[in-house]
Amino acid sequence: MKLDLKIWRQSNSESEGSLHNYEIDEITPDMSFLEMMDVLNEKLIVEGVDPVAFDHDCREGICGSCSLFINGRAHGPDTGITTCQLHMRKFKDGDSITIEPFRASSFPIIKDLVVDRSSFDRIQHSGGYISINTSGNTQDANTIPIRKSDADNAFDAATCIGCGACVATCKNASAMLFVSAKVSQLSYLPQGQVEAKDRVLNMVKQMDEEGFGNCTNTGACEVECPKGISIENIARMNKEFLKAKL
Repeated sequence: MKLDLKIWRQSNSESEGSLHNYEIDEITPDMSFLEMMDVLNEKLIVEGVDPVAFDHDCREGICGSCSLFINGRAHGPDTGITTCQLHMRKFKDGDSITIEPFRASSFPIIKDLVVDRSSFDRIQHSGGYISINTSGNTQDANTIPIRKSDADNAFDAATCIGCGACVATCKNASAMLFVSAKVSQLSYLPQGQVEAKDRVLNMVKQMDEEGFGNCTNTGACEVECPKGISIENIARMNKEFLKAKL
Protein backbone atom coordinates (compact mmCIF):
# COMPACT_ATOMS: atom_id res chain seq x y z
CA MET A 1 0.00 0.00 0.00
CA LYS A 2 1.09 3.52 -0.81
CA LEU A 3 -0.27 6.25 1.44
CA ASP A 4 -0.23 10.02 1.66
CA LEU A 5 0.08 11.05 5.31
CA LYS A 6 -0.78 14.51 6.60
CA ILE A 7 0.67 14.65 10.12
CA TRP A 8 0.56 17.44 12.68
CA ARG A 9 4.08 18.54 13.64
CA GLN A 10 4.73 20.85 16.58
CA SER A 11 8.10 21.09 18.30
CA ASN A 12 6.71 22.07 21.73
CA SER A 13 3.70 23.54 23.50
CA GLU A 14 4.84 27.11 22.87
CA SER A 15 5.46 26.88 19.13
CA GLU A 16 2.96 26.92 16.29
CA GLY A 17 2.24 23.65 14.57
CA SER A 18 1.13 22.66 11.08
CA LEU A 19 0.32 19.65 8.95
CA HIS A 20 3.23 18.11 7.06
CA ASN A 21 2.90 15.75 4.09
CA TYR A 22 4.73 12.41 3.95
CA GLU A 23 4.50 9.67 1.35
CA ILE A 24 5.01 6.13 2.49
CA ASP A 25 5.07 2.85 0.58
CA GLU A 26 5.25 -0.91 1.22
CA ILE A 27 2.63 -0.84 3.97
CA THR A 28 0.82 -4.17 4.36
CA PRO A 29 -2.85 -4.53 5.37
CA ASP A 30 -1.85 -6.66 8.38
CA MET A 31 0.22 -3.90 9.95
CA SER A 32 -1.23 -2.04 12.89
CA PHE A 33 -1.52 1.72 12.61
CA LEU A 34 1.34 2.23 15.05
CA GLU A 35 3.53 -0.20 13.10
CA MET A 36 2.89 1.97 10.06
CA MET A 37 4.02 4.97 12.11
CA ASP A 38 7.15 3.03 13.09
CA VAL A 39 7.93 2.40 9.41
CA LEU A 40 7.50 6.11 8.69
CA ASN A 41 9.81 7.09 11.56
CA GLU A 42 12.49 4.65 10.42
CA LYS A 43 12.31 6.27 6.99
CA LEU A 44 12.57 9.77 8.49
CA ILE A 45 15.56 8.83 10.64
CA VAL A 46 17.41 7.47 7.60
CA GLU A 47 16.65 10.75 5.80
CA GLY A 48 17.97 12.75 8.76
CA VAL A 49 14.53 14.11 9.68
CA ASP A 50 13.24 14.32 13.26
CA PRO A 51 10.84 11.37 13.73
CA VAL A 52 7.18 11.98 14.55
CA ALA A 53 6.55 11.89 18.30
CA PHE A 54 3.51 9.82 19.27
CA ASP A 55 2.48 8.19 22.52
CA HIS A 56 2.27 4.43 23.02
CA ASP A 57 2.96 1.79 25.64
CA CYS A 58 1.17 -1.57 25.80
CA ARG A 59 -0.04 -1.72 22.17
CA GLU A 60 -2.78 -4.06 23.37
CA GLY A 61 -5.66 -1.63 23.92
CA ILE A 62 -5.09 -1.48 27.67
CA CYS A 63 -3.10 1.62 28.59
CA GLY A 64 -4.99 4.21 26.52
CA SER A 65 -1.88 6.21 25.65
CA CYS A 66 -2.03 5.75 21.84
CA SER A 67 -4.50 8.60 21.43
CA LEU A 68 -4.56 9.88 17.84
CA PHE A 69 -7.20 11.73 15.87
CA ILE A 70 -7.29 9.95 12.50
CA ASN A 71 -9.31 11.35 9.60
CA GLY A 72 -11.53 13.25 12.01
CA ARG A 73 -12.18 10.40 14.45
CA ALA A 74 -10.62 9.52 17.78
CA HIS A 75 -8.66 6.28 17.32
CA GLY A 76 -9.60 6.12 13.64
CA PRO A 77 -12.36 4.68 11.45
CA ASP A 78 -13.04 1.47 13.38
CA THR A 79 -15.21 1.23 16.52
CA GLY A 80 -14.55 -0.26 19.93
CA ILE A 81 -10.76 -0.14 19.54
CA THR A 82 -7.77 2.02 20.39
CA THR A 83 -5.30 3.29 17.79
CA CYS A 84 -2.87 0.44 18.46
CA GLN A 85 -5.65 -2.05 17.60
CA LEU A 86 -6.45 -0.30 14.31
CA HIS A 87 -5.09 -2.19 11.29
CA MET A 88 -4.15 -0.82 7.91
CA ARG A 89 -6.73 -3.06 6.23
CA LYS A 90 -9.20 -0.32 7.15
CA PHE A 91 -7.52 1.88 4.52
CA LYS A 92 -7.00 1.52 0.79
CA ASP A 93 -3.97 1.88 -1.44
CA GLY A 94 -3.49 5.55 -2.30
CA ASP A 95 -5.55 6.85 0.63
CA SER A 96 -4.79 10.19 2.24
CA ILE A 97 -4.72 9.96 6.06
CA THR A 98 -4.77 13.00 8.33
CA ILE A 99 -3.25 12.36 11.76
CA GLU A 100 -3.64 14.91 14.55
CA PRO A 101 -3.32 15.00 18.35
CA PHE A 102 -6.39 15.07 20.57
CA ARG A 103 -7.65 18.67 20.57
CA ALA A 104 -8.61 20.16 23.94
CA SER A 105 -7.24 23.06 25.94
CA SER A 106 -7.03 20.71 28.93
CA PHE A 107 -4.80 18.40 26.85
CA PRO A 108 -1.92 20.75 25.90
CA ILE A 109 0.38 19.49 23.17
CA ILE A 110 3.82 18.38 24.34
CA LYS A 111 5.25 17.58 20.91
CA ASP A 112 3.76 16.55 17.57
CA LEU A 113 1.02 14.02 18.41
CA VAL A 114 1.77 13.74 22.14
CA VAL A 115 -0.53 15.58 24.55
CA ASP A 116 -0.39 16.07 28.30
CA ARG A 117 -3.32 14.24 29.89
CA SER A 118 -2.19 14.69 33.49
CA SER A 119 -5.47 16.57 34.07
CA PHE A 120 -7.11 13.14 34.15
CA ASP A 121 -4.63 12.05 36.81
CA ARG A 122 -5.45 15.06 38.97
CA ILE A 123 -9.16 14.32 38.70
CA GLN A 124 -8.52 10.73 39.73
CA HIS A 125 -6.32 11.81 42.64
CA SER A 126 -9.03 14.15 43.92
CA GLY A 127 -11.44 11.33 44.75
CA GLY A 128 -10.99 8.13 42.76
CA TYR A 129 -10.03 5.97 45.70
CA ILE A 130 -11.39 4.39 48.88
CA SER A 131 -9.94 4.55 52.40
CA ILE A 132 -10.22 1.44 54.54
CA ASN A 133 -8.99 0.99 58.08
CA THR A 134 -6.94 -2.20 57.92
CA SER A 135 -6.19 -2.40 61.64
CA GLY A 136 -7.98 -5.06 63.63
CA ASN A 137 -10.36 -7.59 62.10
CA THR A 138 -11.13 -5.97 58.76
CA GLN A 139 -13.76 -7.82 56.76
CA ASP A 140 -12.48 -9.51 53.63
CA ALA A 141 -13.87 -7.70 50.58
CA ASN A 142 -14.73 -11.03 48.96
CA THR A 143 -17.15 -11.81 51.80
CA ILE A 144 -19.23 -8.63 51.32
CA PRO A 145 -22.49 -9.41 49.46
CA ILE A 146 -22.90 -7.34 46.28
CA ARG A 147 -25.84 -7.56 43.91
CA LYS A 148 -24.91 -9.06 40.55
CA SER A 149 -26.26 -6.04 38.66
CA ASP A 150 -24.19 -3.64 40.77
CA ALA A 151 -21.05 -5.71 40.34
CA ASP A 152 -21.57 -5.86 36.56
CA ASN A 153 -22.14 -2.09 36.34
CA ALA A 154 -19.06 -1.41 38.45
CA PHE A 155 -16.94 -3.64 36.22
CA ASP A 156 -18.33 -1.98 33.08
CA ALA A 157 -17.42 1.47 34.41
CA ALA A 158 -13.99 0.22 35.49
CA THR A 159 -13.10 -0.68 31.90
CA CYS A 160 -12.44 3.03 31.19
CA ILE A 161 -8.76 3.37 30.27
CA GLY A 162 -8.64 7.17 30.43
CA CYS A 163 -7.55 7.59 26.82
CA GLY A 164 -9.41 10.88 26.38
CA ALA A 165 -11.34 9.94 23.24
CA CYS A 166 -14.51 11.24 24.89
CA VAL A 167 -12.91 14.66 25.38
CA ALA A 168 -11.42 14.78 21.88
CA THR A 169 -14.76 13.83 20.30
CA CYS A 170 -17.02 16.12 22.33
CA LYS A 171 -17.68 19.52 20.75
CA ASN A 172 -17.36 21.00 24.24
CA ALA A 173 -14.26 18.99 25.21
CA SER A 174 -16.23 17.59 28.14
CA ALA A 175 -14.71 14.99 30.46
CA MET A 176 -18.08 13.93 31.90
CA LEU A 177 -17.90 10.37 30.54
CA PHE A 178 -14.45 9.78 32.03
CA VAL A 179 -15.32 11.32 35.41
CA SER A 180 -18.69 9.58 35.62
CA ALA A 181 -17.07 6.22 34.89
CA LYS A 182 -14.59 6.73 37.72
CA VAL A 183 -17.34 7.87 40.09
CA SER A 184 -19.66 4.99 39.15
CA GLN A 185 -16.90 2.41 39.40
CA LEU A 186 -16.77 2.99 43.16
CA SER A 187 -20.28 4.23 43.94
CA TYR A 188 -21.84 0.91 42.87
CA LEU A 189 -19.79 -0.94 45.51
CA PRO A 190 -20.34 -0.93 49.29
CA GLN A 191 -16.65 -0.17 49.86
CA GLY A 192 -17.12 3.11 48.02
CA GLN A 193 -20.11 4.38 49.97
CA VAL A 194 -18.23 5.94 52.90
CA GLU A 195 -16.62 8.60 50.71
CA ALA A 196 -19.30 8.75 48.01
CA LYS A 197 -20.39 12.31 48.80
CA ASP A 198 -16.88 13.80 48.96
CA ARG A 199 -15.77 11.79 45.94
CA VAL A 200 -18.31 13.13 43.48
CA LEU A 201 -18.01 16.70 44.76
CA ASN A 202 -14.22 16.71 44.63
CA MET A 203 -13.92 15.04 41.23
CA VAL A 204 -16.48 17.32 39.58
CA LYS A 205 -14.80 20.34 41.15
CA GLN A 206 -11.40 19.25 39.86
CA MET A 207 -12.86 18.56 36.42
CA ASP A 208 -14.19 22.12 36.27
CA GLU A 209 -10.89 23.55 37.50
CA GLU A 210 -9.04 21.71 34.73
CA GLY A 211 -11.11 23.61 32.15
CA PHE A 212 -13.14 20.81 30.61
CA GLY A 213 -16.41 21.83 28.96
CA ASN A 214 -19.97 20.94 29.89
CA CYS A 215 -21.95 17.97 28.62
CA THR A 216 -24.78 18.66 26.16
CA ASN A 217 -25.83 15.02 25.73
CA THR A 218 -24.89 14.56 22.08
CA GLY A 219 -23.72 11.02 22.85
CA ALA A 220 -20.59 11.31 20.69
CA CYS A 221 -18.41 10.31 23.63
CA GLU A 222 -20.14 6.94 24.01
CA VAL A 223 -19.92 6.24 20.27
CA GLU A 224 -16.16 6.89 20.09
CA CYS A 225 -15.22 5.35 23.45
CA PRO A 226 -13.01 2.32 22.71
CA LYS A 227 -14.43 0.51 25.74
CA GLY A 228 -18.08 1.38 25.15
CA ILE A 229 -18.60 3.27 28.41
CA SER A 230 -22.30 4.16 28.61
CA ILE A 231 -23.55 7.71 29.05
CA GLU A 232 -25.90 6.26 31.68
CA ASN A 233 -22.92 6.80 33.99
CA ILE A 234 -23.23 10.56 33.41
CA ALA A 235 -26.86 10.48 34.55
CA ARG A 236 -25.82 8.48 37.59
CA MET A 237 -23.04 10.94 38.43
CA ASN A 238 -25.41 13.89 38.10
CA LYS A 239 -27.78 12.18 40.51
CA GLU A 240 -24.94 11.49 42.96
CA PHE A 241 -23.77 15.11 42.65
CA LEU A 242 -27.21 16.56 43.38
CA LYS A 243 -27.64 14.27 46.38
CA ALA A 244 -24.24 15.32 47.72
CA LYS A 245 -24.99 19.02 47.24
CA LEU A 246 -28.36 18.75 48.99
